[in-house]
Amino acid sequence: MTQAKFKLNGRIWIETPEGKLLGHGRVELLERIKLSGSIRQAALQMKMSYKQAWDLVNYMNENFEAPVVISQRGGKGGGKAAVTEYGLKAIGRYQHLQNKFNEFLALHSQDLGI
Repeated sequence: MTQAKFKLNGRIWIETPEGKLLGHGRVELLERIKLSGSIRQAALQMKMSYKQAWDLVNYMNENFEAPVVISQRGGKGGGKAAVTEYGLKAIGRYQHLQNKFNEFLALHSQDLGI
């Protein structure tokens, strides 16, 4: 009988008492907004509705200390959106925490003893 090789796996997210504030998917949404300059384009790229993307952005904007995305309504040339400096800081902090968590998982996967 061969011994199975196990490893720990997981993701980290930041919550408020009302629910998830920032996690893998929301960071991806923010990064796509940053690259495309558009909430709608970011939503399309992630195969989610514009309303869902807008609701996520709105929830983050309302629950962080400062807005993470600023947007300008569409018009002749369409709307625009940009990730704020605070939003970029939130992305960086999340990525740092996720990297530390991945290191923890890798280290403790070796110690499972199963």
